Amino acid sequence: MSNGQPKQAKQSNGQWYPPEWPDRIRALAAGELTPVAPRRAATVLLLRDGGAGPDVHMLRRRTSMAFAGGAYAYPGGGVDPRDEQPVRWAGPSLETWAARLGLDDPAQAQAVVCAAVRETFEEAGVLLAGETEDGVVGDTTGEDWERDREALVARELSFADFLDRRGLVLRSDLLGAWARWITPEFEQRRYDTWFFVAALPAGQLTRDVSGEADRTVWIRPADAAAGYDRGELTMMPPTISTLRTLEPYGTAAETLAAAGERDMTPVLAQARLEGDELVLSWPGHEEFTKIISVGGES
Repeated sequence: MSNGQPKQAKQSNGQWYPPEWPDRIRALAAGELTPVAPRRAATVLLLRDGGAGPDVHMLRRRTSMAFAGGAYAYPGGGVDPRDEQPVRWAGPSLETWAARLGLDDPAQAQAVVCAAVRETFEEAGVLLAGETEDGVVGDTTGEDWERDREALVARELSFADFLDRRGLVLRSDLLGAWARWITPEFEQRRYDTWFFVAALPAGQLTRDVSGEADRTVWIRPADAAAGYDRGELTMMPPTISTLRTLEPYGTAAETLAAAGERDMTPVLAQARLEGDELVLSWPGHEEFTKIISVGGES
């Protein structure tokens, strides 16, 4: 752009995509671009029962964010290397989790699960942990909790040390692995992201504490999907895809019970340029195939 300002992300219906994709796809096809190794990440579809089925907790990323600014998403983020530190653990074994998540290393599986629990606390104030293997903490809104949450966000405190100091057990059994999406090879910021479902623990409340969000909502999946279809809510394909998969379930418990049958095969986008058109596709998710005119863009 002539004014020196960065290009803004485009939308096709409610689907977010960055304007630099066409040039990067050309470079990748020409062998001029080496794909960035994806960083492991985790995100959680936090559910609570409503009057017409479960609601899901979503946040809107600040428009100033370099990646997916203005898009609706779930609490989540990248794995901290310290998430592999030993923690007090309840639920399926690390080996069981590794098999479920498609990982060879149980320590890496622990890190992904820890990241899911840690990021949910950091971004929503909800903690899937308890003093015993079958307990869950109650209110987490006190000043001492907030100090710990801020220390975790600042990476001044590891999640393992946080749990150990408070005598808490990570409740991995409160999570259900739901999907896995990998950022396209032509993207500058790449993530290998595991999506989990979890029910809001009794006594806990979500809080609008994410520094990356300017709005948080509890919303019926069908309503959020309708907003996307109308172009009113912007989402990335993994978000709207997982959102639609929640619609058949009548309660949060039903959703969690179904998690064990979910296909965890990674979804990786494919793209090609045909003349002045960019064709984006996500194998197995034909809904997101987009043909976007890029003629005249630089």
